[in-house]
Amino acid sequence: MRGQAERPVDQTGLRRLNLSRVVRSLRADGPQSRASLARRTGLNKATTSSLVAELEQRRLAQFGEIVAGAVGRPSQLVELRQHAVCGVGLEINVNYAAVAVLDLTDQVLFSKRLPLDVVELGQVAAIDLLANLAAEAIVAMREAGNWVTGVTVAVPGLVDVENGVVQHAPNLRWREAAVAERLASRLDLEPEAISVDNDANLSALAEHAVGVAAGASDLLYLTGEVGVGGGVIADGRLVRGATGFTGEVGHMPLNPDPAECGCGRKGCWETQVGLAALMRAVADPGDEVRDSAHDLEQRLRVIASRAAAGDVRTRAALAEIGSALGVGASILVNVLNPTAVVLGGYFALLGDWLAEPARRELSERVMATDSCRLLLSDLGFTAAVRGGAHAALDRVLADPSIAPTEVPHLGGIA
Repeated sequence: MRGQAERPVDQTGLRRLNLSRVVRSLRADGPQSRASLARRTGLNKATTSSLVAELEQRRLAQFGEIVAGAVGRPSQLVELRQHAVCGVGLEINVNYAAVAVLDLTDQVLFSKRLPLDVVELGQVAAIDLLANLAAEAIVAMREAGNWVTGVTVAVPGLVDVENGVVQHAPNLRWREAAVAERLASRLDLEPEAISVDNDANLSALAEHAVGVAAGASDLLYLTGEVGVGGGVIADGRLVRGATGFTGEVGHMPLNPDPAECGCGRKGCWETQVGLAALMRAVADPGDEVRDSAHDLEQRLRVIASRAAAGDVRTRAALAEIGSALGVGASILVNVLNPTAVVLGGYFALLGDWLAEPARRELSERVMATDSCRLLLSDLGFTAAVRGGAHAALDRVLADPSIAPTEVPHLGGIA
């Protein structure tokens, strides 16, 4: 109600908030003295020292090197502790499943990717495979004495984030998949530690945190997979839209050839620039690059080597796809006005041949051309899974008091 006084935060809630402020400052600004932390967070020195002591006890922070100050005695830097606290990211896509573990300093502690036909595997079996991947990562972390704050799954489709349900993932042929609930029944984690999100959203978060456009307040991420998705960061925040389904850019009706899309409609943009379109354009059936039993990156490296060798069919296909990519991106840039467009997935891996025709289209079609850069992701196919690990770590960034003071027990599958 307008004019009603806000409910005061209790002392426990206030301490949690202040712990979060200190951890976020260390994550954003790096190692610093307690005096510097006090200045940056607006807390007094005594409170800051008490908070740092608790963060050290919870293995979130540690003391680092001693540095000489301009005035007065030397001070000891406070820094985030490596390895001790980590988040797990999972990803499922048409032709692979993956897992990655990050700590608070963005170090990758564990990663694995399995090539497979997810559609043939089926919805339930695929979620169980994700559970096995997560359990393997959790056991490895616990054996090393690390605490896992949570798991976040990246899925290419419409996701009810609040309930952890994939409502529709057309390229996977999933509907109403209760991913979080099934993982919770299999993993030795609290249900609230398990979440699900769209793969492009999580990729955008990863790019914003550690990618080529790190720190950009407004960016558009385009993922080049079988499906084409978009993740939008505006004013430093992920844009979800009214129902959480922002970013389904692959289904813009841009293809003059009425090719059928995985969503059931015809003429979608991803039928021009998605991975399936690429494979059809560069090779005939039976060619090694169209064999989904082989790792996707290996197949893309074969395509890149053919393009580098001057293969006419490969070069022509990449030029056509690059132009179509630029046309679609130009519409989004004119609407969103980002400072950067980041191309991920196969767009980045074949960027030497896709970027230039895309830039030409952007230059001709975008009104504010000089304000937007087209960048190639250096995270490749790891962007979504790393974004998932970042999202999992957000639990402890928001409330550091959930971190235990003792090394947790072993176990991954409940």
